[in-house]
Amino acid sequence: MTNFKPKRVVVTGLGAITPIGNTAEDYWKGALEGRSGIGPITHFDASKHACRIAGEVKGFDPHDYIDRKDAKRMARFAQFAVSASKQALADAKFTIDDLNAEQVGVTIGTGVGGLNVMEDQKEVYINRGPSRVSPFTVPMMIANMAAGLTAIHTGAKGPNSCSVTACAAGSNAVGDAFRLVQQGYAQAMLCGGTEAAVTPLAVAGFASAKALSTRNDDPTRASRPFDAERDGFVMGEGVGILLLEELEHALSRGARIYAEIVGYGMTCDAYHMTSPVPGGEGAARAIQLALKDGGILPEQVSYINAHGTSTQANDRTETTAIEMALGKEAAHNVAISSTKSMTGHLLGGAGGIEAVISVLAVARDCIPPTINLENPDPECYLDYVPNQSRTQMVNVALSNSFGFGGHNVTLVFKKYA
Repeated sequence: MTNFKPKRVVVTGLGAITPIGNTAEDYWKGALEGRSGIGPITHFDASKHACRIAGEVKGFDPHDYIDRKDAKRMARFAQFAVSASKQALADAKFTIDDLNAEQVGVTIGTGVGGLNVMEDQKEVYINRGPSRVSPFTVPMMIANMAAGLTAIHTGAKGPNSCSVTACAAGSNAVGDAFRLVQQGYAQAMLCGGTEAAVTPLAVAGFASAKALSTRNDDPTRASRPFDAERDGFVMGEGVGILLLEELEHALSRGARIYAEIVGYGMTCDAYHMTSPVPGGEGAARAIQLALKDGGILPEQVSYINAHGTSTQANDRTETTAIEMALGKEAAHNVAISSTKSMTGHLLGGAGGIEAVISVLAVARDCIPPTINLENPDPECYLDYVPNQSRTQMVNVALSNSFGFGGHNVTLVFKKYA
């Protein structure tokens, strides 16, 4: 029996393309400013839809990162992933070459992959016949292609996978990458979540399920987690990518370290396709498992980036789950915010961009706000950092993600020391 000691894992690079900024730094600046990225849908004619607003990425040009021929053969969610992964590598000053390629891997989660490709090609099939369907339909559509194409375009030949756990997918991908480095299966991992699901079918489907806000005439105030007047979530798109690195490897090359990732907890409600279990027992267990994994006490938690979707059920359930997991005193002392109030809900990409925010909160000792929190729901009674960012020491940050199917994930980041 070997005496294997788990390796310490640190974050050395960040990339992000979001409705409020197309780099990690611009995204962070927008979040601290409390900038809303929600507006009228422009990707398609939404005039007949009940919900006509979304958090769209603006000004993104894939050709800044990918040549035109290759970009044309990628769905938008994969373009996002490849581009943000290149950002993260550049941010970390990390070069993948023949000497280390087999020790660098990729895990990138998504909820629905290339849904826009499926919708577009179905129209081609109906209107022009099966022979006119693109031969790239399947390889552009399938969910794993964000991870696969990222490896192709960066040269990463190590472990490669794709989590598809609905709105927990990005966080699962980060947690799985953490485990791979921690257990010695890779020296570094590109990881996170990507989504580009602002499409006619997706918007119509969520709206039919009564999940989306219909505050169409006031889009910047539509996403309002924990507010009594919330009426549903707002869809968003984009990507968040972290470069995780084994600590000794990072130190050996003089890397800048943003934070250390120390905990990963995941559970299932085993309750309902779309609704969280009342009382938040499954989410609470994910938080507790992540804290135990990282050796963190509840009173040590400085900040929680909440799942905070702006739906009635989620926000109440997450409030009770946090109190159940941390205990009443610690829960009422911790700062919590939902950056979905600004970006909308990126579905499988949410855990990626919210991990980026959590890491930067630890690195910069600042907490972004929950905007539009004007009339707090009495059943959402914790400190949700309303409307203004807050400067304070952030030694430990949690990032919560919960997905349809009952998936619950919590990640734990702390200051490197």
